[in-house]
Amino acid sequence: MNPIFRGRSPRRLFLLLVVLAGLLIVADLNWPKLKEGRAWLSLLVTPLQWVVDIPTRVADSLSDVLVDRASLVRENEALKSEALVLERKVQQMAALAAENIRLRELLGAGERLEPETRLVELIGVNPDPFQHEVILNKGSEDGVFAGQPVLDAGGVMGQVVSLAHYTNRTMLITDARSAIPVEVNRNGFRAIALGKGALDELELEHVPDTADIREGDLLVTSGLGGRFPRGYPVARVKEVIRDPGRPFTLVKAEPTARLDRSRHLLLVDYRVEPAGLAKGAVDG
Repeated sequence: MNPIFRGRSPRRLFLLLVVLAGLLIVADLNWPKLKEGRAWLSLLVTPLQWVVDIPTRVADSLSDVLVDRASLVRENEALKSEALVLERKVQQMAALAAENIRLRELLGAGERLEPETRLVELIGVNPDPFQHEVILNKGSEDGVFAGQPVLDAGGVMGQVVSLAHYTNRTMLITDARSAIPVEVNRNGFRAIALGKGALDELELEHVPDTADIREGDLLVTSGLGGRFPRGYPVARVKEVIRDPGRPFTLVKAEPTARLDRSRHLLLVDYRVEPAGLAKGAVDG
């Protein structure tokens, strides 16, 4: 490889450049005007930097477009599949609804109406540890009535037991005085769920040893007694104890409602249901 500087003249040029570089360094450190000049030079160089960076930015943009398009295609395919599944379920629901109408016509029952609901807020808790009661911010002046069911997002919480003008006291389903008719959602087996004084436990009363009930079964309101509308979640079976020494099977369940955490609740007005349907539910 040939050297860059050969002969006397190149050597002198090299020394001159070294001296000039040193002078520029000293001037840059001590002469503010030179710094301003460097800023202007940087401004002039900026467009060149943008031009040099264009290929990289174009490549990155194309990569993002391709990745986004592939992701959108996959998402679109997944949504199409989900739409087909939902469409099939809707078709099944339409068939079930038509069958339900035919059965009601055959039984002479009225059409089931959706109960009206009212949003309420929990504003207090009964300090008595032996009474599971909460205070809600709606009362008799708001149309609330004694015995009205109270729900949260998980299921049945309890029922109104006493009224004031603008508040009410609601007894939770876990209160030792509480008893709510339920049925196993899987097979329709009916029982009574009793409160045991613990927020995480209900107990089914008088369950025969031959009853088809399993851990994990969902218990819903049966509609018997006319106090709670049928079909609302109440609890999920967590333990089934069959003891030969006991006359009945011991069934323990955990409430689906968040009894110790929910603040915004619903009051359900089941009185909008036709009398014929209510009677049919009680008789059935």
